[in-house]
Amino acid sequence: MQELLTGKYAPWRLTPRSVKLVTWNIERGERLREVGAFIRESGGDVFTLQEVDLNARRSGNLNIADQLGRVERLDYALGIAFEEKTQGAEALQGQATLARYPISKPRVLRFRQQSSFWKPRWWVPNTPPFQERLGGRVALAAEIPLGRSFFVLYNLHLESRGTEDLRASQLNEVVADADHYPNSIPIVIAGDLNTKHRSSPCISLLKKSGFQDVIGDPNRFTTNRGGKLARIFIDGALDWIWVRGPIKFSGGQIHADLPKVSDHWPLSVTLEV
Repeated sequence: MQELLTGKYAPWRLTPRSVKLVTWNIERGERLREVGAFIRESGGDVFTLQEVDLNARRSGNLNIADQLGRVERLDYALGIAFEEKTQGAEALQGQATLARYPISKPRVLRFRQQSSFWKPRWWVPNTPPFQERLGGRVALAAEIPLGRSFFVLYNLHLESRGTEDLRASQLNEVVADADHYPNSIPIVIAGDLNTKHRSSPCISLLKKSGFQDVIGDPNRFTTNRGGKLARIFIDGALDWIWVRGPIKFSGGQIHADLPKVSDHWPLSVTLEV
């Protein structure tokens, strides 16, 4: 299974002093046209997308990241998390980071701690509802130019089927990786953290590690999944953008007015040196 794919479609531009970052779990990209329309209309410069299909039946056997990059003229890196055993030969899924500027040094961090929930079992039917998979959750790290330097961007999709402690363990691997950079380098963590509760240790871990939440509303929701019934099981935000270091942020927003394209809403923020 490949771990990383890249594509270059962005025209040359001067390195900006500010960028608009958008993060969004696109629910595999099954509604590709609507996803592309939002990317185009959002005014975003850098995008961290989760649940991005490659060669899966449910999304038309397309390379979703490459389709978006080609049409919207974005460079991309796609980090592979899973082989989707019920979606056809060589069907994969992962996280894609796309940008209107060069993406440098993309790499995949495969978490040591994983759930066994997705593991194929002989008694489980090999059909799409059961989502049998090989692989495991990953973080996609990359360097994005900003001003005279760059910021390090981690695109995350933490485990949905494990405990809050498992998610915190995965997130701790990201924070430990980020700590290898000097304090002069801004760090941005964005994506679907699957923090189903406001008391999640992931939130306290990030705060203790010096990160700031760009939205700043602890009572918000970022999913339209399940209506009011879902609030019994999810009492907090699943999706986040956190920043640390010498970088300013403004205009943090949840795009909850977007018609249903995914079971998550996009988040955006403007970052400036």
